[in-house]
Amino acid sequence: MNAEQREGLGRFVPINWIKQGGEAIRRRERLVGQLVEKGNLPDKGWDETTIEWFIQELSLMDSNNFLNNVGGGEREGRVFSSLVRRRNLGMAHGIGRSGDVVATQPKAAGSSVIAKLCQSMVLDLIRRVLNMRSIKGVIVLPTATGLTLTLVLLALRRKLPAEAKYVVWPRMDQKTCLKSIVSAGYTPVIVENLIKGDAVQADVEGIRRAIEALPPNSVAAVLTTTSCFAPRVPDDVEAIAKICQEHNVAHVINNAYGLQCNKCVHWVEAACKNGRVDAIVQSTDKNFMVPVGGAVVSSPDASFLNLISQTYPGRASMSPILDLFITLLEMGKEGYERLRKERIDLSLGPFREMLVRVAQKNGQRLLISQRNTISFAISLENTDDADQKDRSDVDERDVTAFGSMLFTRGISGARVVKRGHKEKVAGIEFTGYGSSSSHYPCSYFCVACAIGSKPEDIPLLEDRLNETFAAWNRREASNQKASQASVKASDTIDEIQQSEKADGKPSGVEVNGEEETANRQSTDELLVHSVFT
Repeated sequence: MNAEQREGLGRFVPINWIKQGGEAIRRRERLVGQLVEKGNLPDKGWDETTIEWFIQELSLMDSNNFLNNVGGGEREGRVFSSLVRRRNLGMAHGIGRSGDVVATQPKAAGSSVIAKLCQSMVLDLIRRVLNMRSIKGVIVLPTATGLTLTLVLLALRRKLPAEAKYVVWPRMDQKTCLKSIVSAGYTPVIVENLIKGDAVQADVEGIRRAIEALPPNSVAAVLTTTSCFAPRVPDDVEAIAKICQEHNVAHVINNAYGLQCNKCVHWVEAACKNGRVDAIVQSTDKNFMVPVGGAVVSSPDASFLNLISQTYPGRASMSPILDLFITLLEMGKEGYERLRKERIDLSLGPFREMLVRVAQKNGQRLLISQRNTISFAISLENTDDADQKDRSDVDERDVTAFGSMLFTRGISGARVVKRGHKEKVAGIEFTGYGSSSSHYPCSYFCVACAIGSKPEDIPLLEDRLNETFAAWNRREASNQKASQASVKASDTIDEIQQSEKADGKPSGVEVNGEEETANRQSTDELLVHSVFT
């Protein structure tokens, strides 16, 4: 409704009322004006009504919402379900074109505006709010972290020599990383990590040796990780970036949930300043609290981002970009800074202190991995006992059952790692999978203090962790009793057989009728209990 139309409403109600209402509308219009003029993340978040009003206005600019539109093609934004239409706010054309996923779409002017504004706000957040001044550009893709890493590695092919077929990868036991390399058609060169105290860390000099041992021009990239499960710690991306610059090798950083961490932000910025970084990949859901399905690629080299956007085949879904757009407008700069500060304060204080209490109460300990301030690990066996370290007969179900017990008590996202666990990923077999090391000395579980965590979550998590330990310890005690009973049953059988031989009676001959039958029934019950409990 324009000013002239609002003026005309004075025919029906007092004009002063209309002027007051008109001023309220103009305040919202000024917010939109500031966003469109600067393209920056608003300092203060918008209210839901303003966001929905603005998006509905933009939605009317997409051709499928024109009053006089007649679709003559195979893709005309037709939506059968009214629920699906409302869920997508009438935007059905997606973004991009067949040659470039970030190109404007003629049929979807409104959707294209949202995609460009969202990209502009993310760049402003990274540069102005997080102070990553080395970043020159970003693209927001409707693909989660793993597939986005694959796209980045595929884009590298277009500017590398044909013989570049290896990706050097300091081991990080999360299947996405390795599968992204293999899916892009490269051969991974896995560099085993070092164990320093409790922490598992990348072998920086091992990465250098791997690059130098391979034929010239055969290394396409080094793929490093800042976001990992404790006790694995973020890679020293600055030192590795210097090695990549020295050897003219591309460097891609998996910074999946690193934007919420001041340390990760600082390390990535230092790597960009002092070495070579081609692209950094961040998850939208992990950093901005939106549904899974999107990623942000940032880079000190804006031209490489163009190459990535041109690698994406065809148009793309609008949904992940729209989710992020709405969230950024509602959060604003102040809201995002508050959420990051709350997470940092919790992780370094109450959250960590709670885990120390839980570990001590249950005869375990918090594993020390100081460079990791998001993920924390607690041992699941006595790592100070040398005999315990050498045990090879620990029933794997006893450890993995702990994870099931956590889940049934409403704790989601926890991760249990069994010492020495073997697993094959992308055709490669790993020992100690989950710990990012073939030789980690104990089993453990890890939990995270991520953005959106609340102080009131901590006492509830503490109670449920203690409940889980109590149930797990009862289960262990029950298993030990069953094992002891099995041993006693075996001893009883041996004694009977020895006694029969001493009396000159063959095994299996009934002696003293009912008494011998009762003894054998008792023995059989013990054996059955040991097998099925």
